[in-house]
Amino acid sequence: MKRLYFLAALLLMAFAAQAQQAIFERRDTRSPQFNDDGTVTLRVKAPDAQKVSVIGDCIENGHADLTQQDGVWSYTTGVLAPELYNYRFYVDGAEVQDAGNIERSRDVRSFMSIFIVSKEEGDRGYLYQNHNVEHGDVAHVWYDSPALGMKRRMSIYTPPGYDQGKAYPVLYLLHGAGGDEEAWLTLGRTAQIMDNLIALGKAKPMIVVMPNGNASDDAGPLESGLKQKGQPKTSYEESFPDIMNYVKSHYKIKKGADNTALCGLSMGGGHTFRISMQNAGTFGYMGLFSAAVRLEWNTRKSLEEQFADHPEAAEQMKKLFAAKPHLYWIAIGKDDFLFQQNVELRQYLDKMQYPYEYYENEGGHIWRNWRIYLSMFAQRLF
Repeated sequence: MKRLYFLAALLLMAFAAQAQQAIFERRDTRSPQFNDDGTVTLRVKAPDAQKVSVIGDCIENGHADLTQQDGVWSYTTGVLAPELYNYRFYVDGAEVQDAGNIERSRDVRSFMSIFIVSKEEGDRGYLYQNHNVEHGDVAHVWYDSPALGMKRRMSIYTPPGYDQGKAYPVLYLLHGAGGDEEAWLTLGRTAQIMDNLIALGKAKPMIVVMPNGNASDDAGPLESGLKQKGQPKTSYEESFPDIMNYVKSHYKIKKGADNTALCGLSMGGGHTFRISMQNAGTFGYMGLFSAAVRLEWNTRKSLEEQFADHPEAAEQMKKLFAAKPHLYWIAIGKDDFLFQQNVELRQYLDKMQYPYEYYENEGGHIWRNWRIYLSMFAQRLF
């Protein structure tokens, strides 16, 4: 028994020594370092490396080589505007994460270190950070989907004060292709955005439901090989009532279209487009962020031509707007590869005299835009 205690003590000492070493290594390679002039310095310790580079949206032109001094390689960015930035290093061609930075995110199979720049209360960076405000909670739950024939996972944000018994409106927030039920939390910073908007009085407290939109997968990460997969019995859009039924039976929610919103990015924007048509009068607020807007995926026909080929869809859209939703909001970047599809959607809505609002900004099919769209859309709800 004494020998076991002795071995355990040795292991504990070794672990502690390793942990202490990691602490001192981080001190030697402080990264990221926020400088007084608004720049940020990134560092990586690689004394035997021949070349070190960095890629990321904090780098001018997206790529730069680092300079070396005493085995520590460094790069200083230009002055950065308030925003969430990502980056990763390459040491002699091998991908390396920033050991000095514990903040990172996953986008499908790609991991990136991240940092946030904020200059004043309420700016973009501020909304993406944790602050000394009342915080909501996030739960990861499993629900039955009879329509798909499997149990599935989703993430649910409940606002501060939810446990006090009050009912709240609901926003269903959908991810894009390659994403999963964690994408809007990690890359989208949903919990931070909602906490801060609510604390600033810019958004009403609400429940945010973030399902997994891949009908053949029960949970993320996509294609990880660590979860069950199955052949779905129907489409994700047809199975969406299973999600809403779970939320209605397990959470205190306000009912009716006035208290129910739906939005999504890219593939999730396409889901929003079709789910809202198939459930006219269910959602009082709809947001299409860089949406993949199609009735048929493999076609070169315009959206108006597709509606002509699918009169049942045209009738669904007519019923959707006959229900007089409060907001049908379309947002996209000028450089987004789905820009033309959204032009066609607006042309069709204009022709049919269906009311909508449109927001266009710079940039392409990127999370930087989708965080902005969520921040704007949430302030318009309920």
